[in-house]
Amino acid sequence: MIDLHLHTTTSDGRSTPEQLVRRLVEAGIRTCAITDHDTTAGLARARTAAASTPLTVIAGIEITAVHAGADVHMLGYFFDTDHTELAGFLVAQRADRVRRALEILDRLDALGAVVPRDSILKLATEPTGRALGRPAVAKLLVAHGHAKSIGDAFDRLLGTGRPAFVPRRGIDPGEVIALVGRAGGLVSFAHPGKVGHDELLPALAARGLGAIEVFRPDHDADAVTRYLDMARELGVGVSGGSDYHGPGSGRAEMVGTVTLPETHFEDLIRRSRGLKPPGSIEQWRRGSSDPRSES
Repeated sequence: MIDLHLHTTTSDGRSTPEQLVRRLVEAGIRTCAITDHDTTAGLARARTAAASTPLTVIAGIEITAVHAGADVHMLGYFFDTDHTELAGFLVAQRADRVRRALEILDRLDALGAVVPRDSILKLATEPTGRALGRPAVAKLLVAHGHAKSIGDAFDRLLGTGRPAFVPRRGIDPGEVIALVGRAGGLVSFAHPGKVGHDELLPALAARGLGAIEVFRPDHDADAVTRYLDMARELGVGVSGGSDYHGPGSGRAEMVGTVTLPETHFEDLIRRSRGLKPPGSIEQWRRGSSDPRSES
């Protein structure tokens, strides 16, 4: 089984990379991508933890782009994690996450919901490469008695249009496609049913979009059919996964139930730069940690 959308504590997940690997192995997942937000900090740890298991961990990430003021999440796969331009971009992305979090705290201060700033700064720097997001602020609001739950914090304070909301700054989705492509990778449009920007897909396909995320927990059968048809019409591939964020996150039970069919994964491999099908998936599972090494 294959799951290409997973998060750890290096972004907004609740499982460490090691805990996530154990959970995936127990669920029978054989191939996965750690797709933390704007960071690959959990990848090496996950690969180390998976080394003695049947699980293969591919390079993955979820990059936040911005279109018309709205967040658009783009999933990257098969890229070179040491690519200088991509690595520098991710450092800037994480720095802007800290900037945004501190501006959110300014707004919370004005509302009387004071959260210690040193807590946020510590989260941003430990461990190195961690990506800070609004869920971290929400957790602190709960811890300091300003919200009943993370959901309450978003509903009243942090969600779009709420009093402490601060818009994100970022690059266009098409620029993400180009950047990940220069790093040797392929980009999939994340959770389209949730984002609600299907009108972007034709233009992004023309700019090199590699896939659409079709299989995921919040896509019902009609949505799966719609996005499969759209992927076929646009000539792009299909990705999918559980979007697991850890115990208590609301999607813990989806691991092992929402997966990507292997035929679609093999198609993603063929589409990614530097691969020579057929047979690369089996060669990869027999010992290569990076499918591009089969070229």
